[in-house]
Amino acid sequence: MSAVDVTIEFVGHVATVEIHRPPNNYFDTALIARIADAYEQLDGDVECRAIVLCAEGKHFCAGADFSQAAENRSSPGELYAQAIRLFRARTPVVAAVQGAAIGGGLGLALSADFRVAAPSSKFAANFSRLGFHPGFGMTATLPRVVGQQKALEWMLTGERFGGAIGYAAGLFDELAADGDVRQAAIQFAGRIAASAPLALTSIRATMRAGLAEAVVAATAHELEEQTRLTATADFREGVTAAAQRRAPVFTGR
Repeated sequence: MSAVDVTIEFVGHVATVEIHRPPNNYFDTALIARIADAYEQLDGDVECRAIVLCAEGKHFCAGADFSQAAENRSSPGELYAQAIRLFRARTPVVAAVQGAAIGGGLGLALSADFRVAAPSSKFAANFSRLGFHPGFGMTATLPRVVGQQKALEWMLTGERFGGAIGYAAGLFDELAADGDVRQAAIQFAGRIAASAPLALTSIRATMRAGLAEAVVAATAHELEEQTRLTATADFREGVTAAAQRRAPVFTGR
């Protein structure tokens, strides 16, 4: 990869795709496109049987950077067009979720087949706390992983939870000790990579059949609702309150 914010390294038949935007690893359209480029490159590499998506620094991905001026933020439509590429990739992916996976960062983790975290990991579908609608296909992917009721609870409350709650709900497939998340994810991926590569891609394609199409439909609706809600006073208040680290005061307008 030519971009310095996404790199690829191999550990046997496992490729690590690492995000380099520490400490928060905020995403934008360019970053998601580079991750998708890496996945597609590895799909064509016979030496790669599994991928670990990881990040440098304290947090896996703290979502989008709403502290930026609106004109500098990524267009959601362009962002989701790149995000859909992640769901069309053919190689199994294990996300190493250290620190926080917040908002769209949680959506990025959900694009993987499996997620390894630590008890200290934090996650939140915090869109309602911003006066916003979930995106990144999360209205399709989160219920698929944890069920409709739990997904609805997390989205409506916008609350932040720890790794143990995520593990109990099925969001995380394994909990590792703090500091060992990446190595645990590589070991998890190594167990997958020990299987026959053609069988891996065949089974995965069967088990994920229709997922990319579901994400396409979900992001189309999410984009409509996000466009509507960004014009509201509540969204402006939610973003301002988050930047000022205070509780928002919503008015329903």
